[in-house]
Amino acid sequence: MKRIWKRIAVAVSAAVAVVGAFIGSGAAGGTPIADAAGGALSASSTAIAPDGPAFSIWSVVYVGLIAYAVRQCFRTADDDRHARLTVPVVLSLLLNAAWILSVQFGFLWASEPIIVALLGVLAWTFVLLRRSRPSGTVEAIVTDGTFGLYLGWVCVATAANTAAVLTAAGFRGSGLGQDVWGVLVAAVAGLVGVLLAVWGLGRLAPTAALAWGLAWVAVARLDGPLVSAPTAVAAVVAAAAAVVVTLVVRARAGWAAGRSAVAAA
Repeated sequence: MKRIWKRIAVAVSAAVAVVGAFIGSGAAGGTPIADAAGGALSASSTAIAPDGPAFSIWSVVYVGLIAYAVRQCFRTADDDRHARLTVPVVLSLLLNAAWILSVQFGFLWASEPIIVALLGVLAWTFVLLRRSRPSGTVEAIVTDGTFGLYLGWVCVATAANTAAVLTAAGFRGSGLGQDVWGVLVAAVAGLVGVLLAVWGLGRLAPTAALAWGLAWVAVARLDGPLVSAPTAVAAVVAAAAAVVVTLVVRARAGWAAGRSAVAAA
């Protein structure tokens, strides 16, 4: 009975998140996120803001979250794995909706602790997934893939949100120019990507989402009111570093597994 309630909690939270996304898109008559809060989260708001098309990744993430919610309702395998994920998954879905609503209602200051909490919860989810292997390809794609993309994208979104909140609060760089801050933040994002690649043993989804976000940061800095070639270059280098390290770690892990199989034969 306890596990049934856990499954219901995930399903209901997923529905809340999807409704929040629907509202956040402006489809329900509200203001699209990029235009809400006075445009603080638009592509031209800060030096680390990604260009508009970057946000299309949310469609993939939401499809994955819906698939996860449906799958965990009818699962017969991976029960223990999914049971351990219930709390962080539910929290991530509710925080997602809360972030959208905070921006929609103009409470930009409230969006920062919410998205930081969301990032922490997704990191917790990643740790739990790292401790167990998926039972098959579908599980790997629906669960590990979805939450990997979710985590990688929220890493970039947190950086962009923090920059937006600071800018809206009147922060003007503390003597450092836009280019310097853009390069520094891109470098930190790249370092996070490398650390995720190493600790996650070369998991592709977090790196793919993080590289996607950084690539669109580069695009946004090559055109528009906040052109910054140094930031664009730094974002591309950071994305490339995360991708290369991921592929190297993944290849080494596969090579090591192959050697172990040969030794055991």
